[in-house]
Amino acid sequence: MTEKIDKLQRILQEKGKLAVAYSGGIDSHFLLAAALRALGEERVLAVLCRGMMMPEAEVREAEQLLRKIGTNYRILEADVLAIPEFAGNDKRRCYFCKKYLMGQIKACAAENGFVTVADGKNADDAKVYRPGAQAAEEMGIFSPLFESGFTKQDIRMQAKKWGISIWNKPSQACLASRFPYNTHLTAEKLRKVGAAEAILHDAGFAACRVRVHDEIARIEVPRGDMERLVTLTGQIQKIRELGFAFVTLDLEGIRSGVFD
Repeated sequence: MTEKIDKLQRILQEKGKLAVAYSGGIDSHFLLAAALRALGEERVLAVLCRGMMMPEAEVREAEQLLRKIGTNYRILEADVLAIPEFAGNDKRRCYFCKKYLMGQIKACAAENGFVTVADGKNADDAKVYRPGAQAAEEMGIFSPLFESGFTKQDIRMQAKKWGISIWNKPSQACLASRFPYNTHLTAEKLRKVGAAEAILHDAGFAACRVRVHDEIARIEVPRGDMERLVTLTGQIQKIRELGFAFVTLDLEGIRSGVFD
C-alpha cells in the first residue's frame, strides 16, 4: 500500500494542477483527498455534474462533502435526457453520457485554468463492463488511481486510515441502470425510482437497488437485510403508492450490472 500511495502522490505532483470529476462516491472523494494532499487547495478543482441520473439527496451529500473537505468546486447542470442514447437507455448509454459529462467538466476546468481532468477509475473497473471508461479514455481523462494500481478495497482501507467518513459508503450507480436496456427513460421514471430508493435509505438500507420492470419494483438488498425488509409493510406500501402495481424482493440479493 505504501508503494501505491507513493506512486499516486508522485504522478499527481507531476501534473502540477488537477481538476477532479467528482461524484460524491468513495473513489472520486478519495482521489480528491489525495490530490489536496499532493497539490494543495489552490491547485485542485472539483467539478460535480448534477442531473436526472443522480438522486437529489446524493447531490446534497456530495456538496456537503466538498464543503467539509475544503476544496474549490463547481456544480454543473447536466441535461442527460437530451442525450438520445441516454433517454433510449441504449446498452452503450454510459459511453455517450460520459462523453457529454466529461466534455462539460473539461470546459469548466479550462475556464478555471485547469488543463488536466482526472476521474476515480480504479483497477477493479477494468474487470467489468464500463463503456463510460472508454469514453473517458478517448477524451484524455487522467485516471491516477488506476495507474497507481488501487483496487476498491485499497481505496476503502486507505480512506479509513485517513479518517474519511464515507470510506465504507456503498457504491452508487446512475439511476438509468435500474431499467432494462432499451426502456425509454423520462424524468418521471427516474424520479420515481429515486424516490423508491430514498424510502429504503430512510429505513436504514444503505445498500439497495430498486429495479423497474414496467409496473413491478424489484428490490435488491444484501441477503442479511432481507428478513428485516419483508417486515417493513409501511415502507413497501409507500413504494407501491409511487405507482407500482407490485413490489418484489430479489432473492439473489444486491449485485452490480445486473442488466449487463
